[in-house]
Amino acid sequence: MPEEVITTIKREFENNERSHMSIIEISHRSKKFQHIITSAEQKLRQLMQIPDDYAVVFLQGGGSMQFEMMPLNLATKQRNIAVLDSGNFSKKAEEAARQVGKNTAILDSTKDQHYQKLPVVPSNFNASVFDYLHIVTNSTIEGAAFHQNNLPQTTGRLIADMSSNILAEPYNISDFDAVFAGGQKNLGPAGVTVAIIKKDWLADQDLTGVGPMMRYQNHIDKQSMYNTSPVFSIYALDLVLAWVLDQGGVTEMYRRNLEKSGKLYAYLDQSNFYTAPVEKSARSITNIVFTTGDIQRDKVIAQQAEAAGLFNLAGHRSVGGFRASLYNAQPTDAVDALIAFLQKVEQNA
Repeated sequence: MPEEVITTIKREFENNERSHMSIIEISHRSKKFQHIITSAEQKLRQLMQIPDDYAVVFLQGGGSMQFEMMPLNLATKQRNIAVLDSGNFSKKAEEAARQVGKNTAILDSTKDQHYQKLPVVPSNFNASVFDYLHIVTNSTIEGAAFHQNNLPQTTGRLIADMSSNILAEPYNISDFDAVFAGGQKNLGPAGVTVAIIKKDWLADQDLTGVGPMMRYQNHIDKQSMYNTSPVFSIYALDLVLAWVLDQGGVTEMYRRNLEKSGKLYAYLDQSNFYTAPVEKSARSITNIVFTTGDIQRDKVIAQQAEAAGLFNLAGHRSVGGFRASLYNAQPTDAVDALIAFLQKVEQNA
């Protein structure tokens, strides 16, 4: 999270907005919280240019809950879901959809290529027999991303899990029928999830057998306060959104993220010691994955990085290597420090 936001939270934590109560004490039914949640929605709509015919709702349960809520609410006609498997989280979404009784089809997977390139929609894909196509715009673990200029083409409905790169780069929301994102990357702390869904699609569903807590419409009708909302997380999210707006919006975040990731990729590509294996057109600007090619050496270097004050450089346990996560709040100075460290390691190898 941005340092400015953390500073504000510290300042307001005990006595927020002259209410004489901490943000973690106020009621989610209070006027003060209603102002916060309304403000957060307005800011998100402005930042992402969300049209009026899309609903915005703040939920609990993380992005993983959406692996079940989306199919339960939006796959009631054909009961069929198509998936492009670009990594761990697209596979988890496919598995969850099957568990809640939907038929799933993985149209293409790049697992055999270690997810170093993006899957594609087959030429014989018949969108009419599926309720929607599910993609993950940014594969946090594997480092491949669908950007606005390489989104899969489909005549059917498209759902995107944007948990790790929402607000990091521009997307045209009108190209999607639903989008969701866990809060803990670019939106704020863990505990809140955003779902953005086309209203007419929600209205055209048979929700027989779907419990009240799992129905989007119930949460939308109650302005994300159908049950006790994650008050603190939404409060912090509102502050983060205000910070993004003050910085210049998604356009400025994108410029900075291109600069940060560009610096790191440029160094890795010229190095004879490190390799960034993801195909260039598919590279994430949020999670940069690389390796020396030696698992044990990578582990040692990750430990050395932590001793040097560069934390969490080790890649996910399922892939190893390194992962530099350049979320919006990560300053360019941090990238410069990482490159200097990597250069020193390479020189001493």
